[in-house]
Amino acid sequence: MAGHSKWANIQHRKGRQDEKRGKIWTRIIREITVAARAGGGDLSANPRLRLAVDKAKAANMPADRIKYNIDKASGTLEGMNYEEIRYEGYGIGGAAIIVDTMTDNRVRTVAEVRHAFSKYGGNMGTEGSVSFQFKHVGQMVFAPGTDEDKVMEVALEAGADDVVTGDDGAIEVLTAPAQFEAIRDALHAAGLEAADAGVTMRPDVTIELSGEDAERMQKLLDVLEDLDDVQEVFHNAAL
Repeated sequence: MAGHSKWANIQHRKGRQDEKRGKIWTRIIREITVAARAGGGDLSANPRLRLAVDKAKAANMPADRIKYNIDKASGTLEGMNYEEIRYEGYGIGGAAIIVDTMTDNRVRTVAEVRHAFSKYGGNMGTEGSVSFQFKHVGQMVFAPGTDEDKVMEVALEAGADDVVTGDDGAIEVLTAPAQFEAIRDALHAAGLEAADAGVTMRPDVTIELSGEDAERMQKLLDVLEDLDDVQEVFHNAAL
């Protein structure tokens, strides 16, 4: 990944997410619903649900609303049935895009995703057409100026796969998805707080886009992210 753009890309993405705060809760509730239905409502026995609840707390969702949605999904209350579907495609300049959705109507969802790709300069691909360019990893990014030696020492001792420092000084800790929580907690215990953390699809390489191409790509990403059924959009463009 292009190290020099890592920090700028994260700050850009977080800023745009803040603008869409209303939709964040909806997506988190869906994630809680699917996680609780698949693995039960016991946080101690359901890592995916723990991560979803962490996201909910970070987004300032009230505890009673979190509990309500866990109870609803795990059978205490009636709820909707969501299905997880991944779509893949290409954006401006051949940039790879992965769109993860949760839906109660796959016909509606695929039509909306395909329309967004075709209208805004992208192309919908087949299953597996771009996902091979990404790795499913736990990722923690620390701001430039963080003690690199301390991050490396704590992360590697806790079992991280790699620690990468970008040209901009941002430090990226990479883990196996199953080890993400343990390593995040070890870093937290050592007084190291990541500016951005989660289990994600990390691109192996990035494609640099600027000017009009960057604007067109951002428009496509915005439209995809604004679709009601979309949970996450991953891409390999450095804007």
